[in-house]
Amino acid sequence: MPTKVRKWRKKYPVSEYIRETLKKLLPPENLSVSEWAEKYRILDSQSSAMPGPWRNDQTPYLKEIMDELYNYETEEICFCKCTQVGGSEASLNMLGYIIQQDPSPAMIVYPTDKLGESISENRIKPMLKNSPALRQLFKEFQSQKLELQFDGMYLTISGANSPSSLASKAIKYLFLDEVDKYPGATKKEADPISLARERTKTFHNSKIYITSTPTTSDGYIWKNLMSADIEKHYFVPCPHCGQYIELKFKQLKWPEKEDGMTSSDRADQTFYVCQECGCIITDQHKDKMLRLGKWQIVREKNTTHKKVGYWINTLYSPFVRFSQVALKYMDSKDDPDELQNFTNSWLAEPWEDTKLKTNADTVMERQTGLSELFVPEWAKLLTGGVDVQETCFYWTIRAWGDYITSQNIAHRQATSWAEIENIMNFAYEKENKDQLVVALCLIDSGYDADSTYDFCANNSDWAMSVKGSSSPMMSHFKLSKINKPDSKAFGMNLVLVDGDKYKDMIAARMKKQNGQGAWMVYNGCDMEYAEQVTAEHKVNVKVGTRTVQRWKLKHSHADNHYLDCEVYAFAAADIMDVRYMHLDNVAEADNGKTSQEEKTSEESWIEENESWI
Repeated sequence: MPTKVRKWRKKYPVSEYIRETLKKLLPPENLSVSEWAEKYRILDSQSSAMPGPWRNDQTPYLKEIMDELYNYETEEICFCKCTQVGGSEASLNMLGYIIQQDPSPAMIVYPTDKLGESISENRIKPMLKNSPALRQLFKEFQSQKLELQFDGMYLTISGANSPSSLASKAIKYLFLDEVDKYPGATKKEADPISLARERTKTFHNSKIYITSTPTTSDGYIWKNLMSADIEKHYFVPCPHCGQYIELKFKQLKWPEKEDGMTSSDRADQTFYVCQECGCIITDQHKDKMLRLGKWQIVREKNTTHKKVGYWINTLYSPFVRFSQVALKYMDSKDDPDELQNFTNSWLAEPWEDTKLKTNADTVMERQTGLSELFVPEWAKLLTGGVDVQETCFYWTIRAWGDYITSQNIAHRQATSWAEIENIMNFAYEKENKDQLVVALCLIDSGYDADSTYDFCANNSDWAMSVKGSSSPMMSHFKLSKINKPDSKAFGMNLVLVDGDKYKDMIAARMKKQNGQGAWMVYNGCDMEYAEQVTAEHKVNVKVGTRTVQRWKLKHSHADNHYLDCEVYAFAAADIMDVRYMHLDNVAEADNGKTSQEEKTSEESWIEENESWI
């Protein structure tokens, strides 16, 4: 039997071209994008500091981003990043995977045609030639500079500055690189991103990958990240406590400036302080932390995850040391242009054209010598503010004196309406044992209007519902009416507040030294309150063709509940005429002076006319 088989093979040989043809009929390998990269991607010395086979362990945070292309539910991937984290290499890995595993029309859009040509010659073509699997699929002699041909597909490389190159091509895979550097729309053409998106309509299973370092909060990549169904950040385990933490710039520490110390000397002593246990983390811990890290959802907008957003800063880069980040900041902090580059390219945060900004340290510097729950001797009035959330109530109580002098005497979270009622009706003592209760408390009706209205109706002697105005108002506040016929509060006052105006006043008074007219806090105030009260800053934003100033969150996930509470407490004090409180002293002084003058005049007349009797 074996002899017959050998004879058959000799009689019917399989030619080389048939063997190659049969190979092409094989189904694609069952590989994810990251697995494909490790098996087939070869980095060259011209474009990489670490030439040789691709290793996911070098940049483990890229693994999930690349594999998201393999997720059939995902239609769009947004990667908002800093520089030097390997984002461009991840997109090339995706491209290589498509060429070999799922040949389909694809397009990569760069800010300009010239940049596209450069990347095609210096990065894409070397990648194709360095990988044997890709090299045999690449039809080099049939390709052009900006259109590469492969078995079963083509790749168009386009510049966002050339609208004509974005038209008339049906594509399944769209890569948009450095989108914040794209030109805008013109009178004749829509913006290049919209034009490119139109090319994907033909395919029901198209994929779009968008990446860029951010520029401003109005830039495309940041807005795209904020509109994602879910947003993920990379968390790594602390080598000391094991808790998963997100690496944040504010946790980097270095020595204070001393005589003879240069910025470089100080930066060399930089270390990271774990926000969970307070232990020191150095560069030597980073590699292992990155390998054990994982992406975690920090914001979820929809239950369906068609659009997934990823965000990462340069602290995660295996190519950048903590000392380099610190030194770059020290060299940039006094130059607005350099600081903008540091914010965008290193922290991967949008640059804000900031006109008025506060920080938590300013709040902590406003501590007085008076402990929590005690009322200053100069106080004449207490007001409160409550921000209603899904699981709790944030509240604050502030004491007010002449010339809008104020101090926070208490703030916390409550879990029920009954607790709010007890807090606002409690008698708070001064050092001389005199007592004050909250004269007026404004309660946010934005989250659960019905419950707030009912509570304010039952406590109308000290509580009023409040709502932030959606547009700027002429005055700081105005009184409206609740017009829900089925509510207990029907016909009662509803306070409409221009929050930006009160935030202006809080920020200005927060910067005053403690004393008359200052905005102060009690001794022992906690950092969470300080961070929430300063969670916003005032920036220039575009409204149509106009540039206006608005208070916006400094970071997309910052909590500002206590700031809202302080706005409501300020508005409550305004309703109670806090601006004119000091005039009562003038009136009393005038009355006393008048009485004294009248008495003196009468006595003077008697003395002059004693002889008339």
